Amino acid sequence: MKNKFLGGIALSNGFFNNNRNSGNGFSLKNSDSSYQPYQQTDSYGYGHRSDAEIVSFVKQTYKLFAASMLSGTAGAYIGVSMAGVIQSSIWLFFILEIGLLIGLHFAKRISPLNLIILFGFTFVSGLTIGPLLAKFLGMAGGAGIIANAFAMTTIIFGALSMFAINTKSDFTSMGKPLFIAFIVVMVASIINLFLGNPILHIVIQGAVVLLFSFFIIYDTQNIIQGNYETPIDGAVALYLDFLNLFTSLLQIFGFISKDE
Repeated sequence: MKNKFLGGIALSNGFFNNNRNSGNGFSLKNSDSSYQPYQQTDSYGYGHRSDAEIVSFVKQTYKLFAASMLSGTAGAYIGVSMAGVIQSSIWLFFILEIGLLIGLHFAKRISPLNLIILFGFTFVSGLTIGPLLAKFLGMAGGAGIIANAFAMTTIIFGALSMFAINTKSDFTSMGKPLFIAFIVVMVASIINLFLGNPILHIVIQGAVVLLFSFFIIYDTQNIIQGNYETPIDGAVALYLDFLNLFTSLLQIFGFISKDE
């Protein structure tokens, strides 16, 4: 099974993970009055957040992440019932997905447009994995495979998040190596679209699991240190980490189940 979904959504993750601390002139209105946008005070575009601002920032980020998961789940639920239609126009959905993400980058400080685009993006990303989920649901034991993949994703995500919070090691400088690894995986995925090698496909999915496991640690530490420009940046990064990890584990579990 080709992971056509990975190409579009992982490309989006590369875009967002490389727009950290990229400063612009937009202003974001937040419901939490304790969070204030930063003033440009150094060459990197930001001053330092106070402890209270970081706590508020983290709370907002994880609230948006949770809401994004709900939106994505709703999209996936509808996408399963529309799997045939979506599959026939899959590249149009990818283009829409990436377009929404790029739009979110430029509107992330414009409220409420930023939230509308955020939830539009996560909903469409859920629609896009509908055909993949529908294929598994059509298999014997497919629902169990999906449940196991989701449970494993949740466990890994939670464990790595706790590790990132409690470890004394600093992973926030891993951005460039992770992005290089991301490009390598993307190129391998594109090549295998033409080769159609199932073994290489599973090897790539294993690499994706490892890559986005590191991204979870990297993104979590950047969030708790307040290194993201807005809570929306952090929420989207976590959402894409979770989603890519889930789709890759799902395909690995499906491959193992098929062999058995």
